[in-house]
This record gives sequence, structure tokens and C-alpha cells, in this order.
Amino acid sequence: MTGRENPNFPSDDALADPRNLIDHFKYWQHDAIVAALDARRHEFVVVLENFAYDFNIATAIRNANAFLAREVWIVGRRRFDRRGAMGTHRYQHVHHTTDEAALLARLKADGMRVVAVDNLPGAVSMMGFRWDPKTVLVFGQEQIGVSPQALAVADEVVYIPQYGSTRSINVGTASGIAMYSYAAAVLGEPPGWGTPAGPGDQ
Repeated sequence: MTGRENPNFPSDDALADPRNLIDHFKYWQHDAIVAALDARRHEFVVVLENFAYDFNIATAIRNANAFLAREVWIVGRRRFDRRGAMGTHRYQHVHHTTDEAALLARLKADGMRVVAVDNLPGAVSMMGFRWDPKTVLVFGQEQIGVSPQALAVADEVVYIPQYGSTRSINVGTASGIAMYSYAAAVLGEPPGWGTPAGPGDQ
């Protein structure tokens, strides 16, 4: 089947809008899109450590948009390579802080459960993990992992089971797997706008 034979393939008119948006939001103004997303955002928060200018930050933000995180926090360096985000950072509430301890303390005081994602001894497998709807997902960096200060306050450390020879999965990939695991356990159906037969297709 070619793309033109697929009934879900965007129309020529929709393709004229170059933004990385599902058809439901084609030609919407930016503020209207953000308002629509804000009305449906989920309770989880994403924290991305950026101490060494990690190029995976943009991909993780794109994943946060796909699973509609409440907000994203970048810890450490403010700047990141935005190319991997494909413009999705414009539709997420992305904040910056240099004080990760204070951020996590505030989120925990608000009733959030802090879950660090790292393949450390003693970590719990993500398979079958019982996610709390009010979860903070903390991701570290390539070769560094999650910072000691974040691990010290985490309620849980989870790892993604691997079966090959690689020591670790990059943060961009790991964040997508973790957010999907959270979504499968907490959100379930109905599917979102970006899913076949989701609200935008009805």
C-alpha cells in the first residue's frame, strides 16, 4: 500500500502546514493548541538532567509531548540542541532550574512520587512496575546516569530490562519507553489525539 492509498495519510492541504502536528491541529494558532493540550495534560512531570549538554534532551521533550506530560524541567545547563524536538518544545511547558534538590523537594511536598530511571544495582524492573499517577520521572545523561542528589531523594529507582550487549540505552529512547510504560499502566484508553480512532478522528 502506498501512502496515497492509505486513508489516514494527510491531505495535500494538511501537508501545506509544515509544523510537526497531527491533522487535528493543522492550521490552529499556537496559543489555541497549547490551551487544548493544557485541558488534557496528565499528572506526570519529566525532569531532565543537562549537566553536560546532552543531545538527547530534545528527544525526551518530544516524548513528553507525545504522552502529554504536565511539564518538563531541565536541570543544569539551560541550553540544549532543539533539533530533535521537531518544534514540540513550543507546546510543552519547559522550565529550567539549577537547584534540582529544591525542585524535587517541592514536587514531593505536592504529593508527587519521584522515580529515577537508571540501570543501577538494586533498581526495580520497569516490567510490571506499579506507577502512581502523580509521578516525577527523572532522567540522567549518557555515561553519567542520574545524579547522586536525585537518587538520594528518589522514592524508587527503576531500570529497563535489556537483552543485548549494550551497557545502556540513550536517554531519548529510555524516556520514551518509560513514558509509554507509565501511560500503559495509568492512562489506558481512550487514545489521544495522535492515535488512530482518537478524539481528533471522531
